[in-house]
Amino acid sequence: MNIFDQYLNKLKKILLELSKNGSLILPNKLDGITVEIPPSKFKSDISTNVAMVLSKINNKSPNDLARTLVQSIKKEDELIENVEIVKPGFINIKFKPIFWTNFVKEIIKNSKTFGINLEESKNNYLIEFVSANPTGPLHVGHCRGAILGDVISNILLFNKHKVTKEYYVNDYGNQIINFTKSVYFRIREILYSESFPSDNKDLYPGEYIINFAKNIINLNKKIDFENFDKIADELTEYSIEEALKLIKINLNSLGINHDNFVSEKKLVKNQEVEKVIDFLQKNNLVYRGKIKAPASEDKDNWIEREQLLFKSTDFGDDKDRALQKSDGAWTYFASDVAYHKNKLDRNFDYLINILGADHAGYIKRISSSVQALSKTNDKLICKVSQLVKLIKDKKPFKMSKRKGDYITVDDLIKEVGRDATRFIMLNRSSDAELDFDFDNVIEKSKENPLYYVQYSYARIASVFRHLEKNLKSEIKISKYDFEYTNEEIKILQKISEWPKCVETACNKLEPHRIPTYLYELASLFHSYWNLGKDNPDKRFINNQKNISDEKLIFLKIISDVIKSGMDIVGVSVPEKM
Repeated sequence: MNIFDQYLNKLKKILLELSKNGSLILPNKLDGITVEIPPSKFKSDISTNVAMVLSKINNKSPNDLARTLVQSIKKEDELIENVEIVKPGFINIKFKPIFWTNFVKEIIKNSKTFGINLEESKNNYLIEFVSANPTGPLHVGHCRGAILGDVISNILLFNKHKVTKEYYVNDYGNQIINFTKSVYFRIREILYSESFPSDNKDLYPGEYIINFAKNIINLNKKIDFENFDKIADELTEYSIEEALKLIKINLNSLGINHDNFVSEKKLVKNQEVEKVIDFLQKNNLVYRGKIKAPASEDKDNWIEREQLLFKSTDFGDDKDRALQKSDGAWTYFASDVAYHKNKLDRNFDYLINILGADHAGYIKRISSSVQALSKTNDKLICKVSQLVKLIKDKKPFKMSKRKGDYITVDDLIKEVGRDATRFIMLNRSSDAELDFDFDNVIEKSKENPLYYVQYSYARIASVFRHLEKNLKSEIKISKYDFEYTNEEIKILQKISEWPKCVETACNKLEPHRIPTYLYELASLFHSYWNLGKDNPDKRFINNQKNISDEKLIFLKIISDVIKSGMDIVGVSVPEKM
């Protein structure tokens, strides 16, 4: 039940009637007209910009046109108490209290679908996220993007779309050779007491490599570890398997499970790179040419070589991209183009890529390739997960992957828990850097948004426990003839925003809107709860140890919305705290 969509439809109906009788001129489309939440300083429930949108075509000022529309709006709906015009021409509408009683009745009647947009067409999404190199455990740098991808998936699923969550395993190339060599040298260290070549900066020195080595030795596969080249392929397979086991454990500790793990190596072995190159050549999208030195390279030492280039500038990129190295090997970009062709061949409506901040510069080239392959420019959506700054004891807490002393996902969860990790990582828009303060996220106060939301749910649960009722049970009321107070209506106004919040978060792929909304709802609820400390009439349970039907339903609706939102975020709602 989205009251904003309902009143937008009502408003458009009024406009069409006025147009038919010649009182109003309308454009061909009414797309620019909105019904929104008015600023809190106005004592109104909804606001529309209709007068400003239509003023020019009707040759009237927005205020004059608004005065013409107000009478028709009042006449159309008997639940409207007041309509006011606010400069530069907004029309603000306030409902009668009975509107909110009817609103509550509808929510209770449709409690299982409240917040879901059942009217829109549903799509099939492929969301690729994390996709960290399988060379070790996930660290905090991967954490935010992992949660972002997972919660975007949850929002889409909540809104009844179809979602496949995918992890692209970069198990091909030089970094994998170095990773396998690292495991090999650790095995030699264990078996033959040889020193690990720690002076080799290409190797991975972390403790986890020792565990991988021990696990592979314990496989009892009778591998001869004398010559690396002879066992490289076999050892790589076992090493990647160990890394993926650890990564899946890390993801599981975050509450994340992928549907698919797609191997880059298999794509290469299946000649999918050659196939996509052939496709591009047939469509005249590649040529042989030379690339100028990148800005980061020393131009004096840069040697221009003829390479196979993709015409990415035809699709909005700032330069054409190499598909093949001078030695004939395929570039990483060529493999990624093949992978995205593989995605497109699986017939998803939309592809979503969650990228780390260090890959933001990659968006243009991969978007251009998808546009070339799909012949559409809206098939791929890229979301960037910006950096997380760790703060502990009021000081920056740094990490380094290469040195092996970085903070892993498991380290973070042991420190603050899964719930805090997920909730706080979503506390800001993904395109802004985030400060993750270890001290704040375990604080039991309003300053900790997770605690504040969970505590609101626990408070409601305490009331139901007192009445020996279950929060999960349905509430049936025969008569909805009660009216809510101004304080309660303020909370119901926020409840009415829930479908709009979900819709916006879904359409814009902005999951931070969910915890932000939950915190605002929790703040209103706690303020209302605290009124009972000074005024017994404001308490939920009266002196006779009973609760009115209207308050019972009121609490149930709040708890249901909090539960829905926290389920989307992937965070628990304890009934006792």
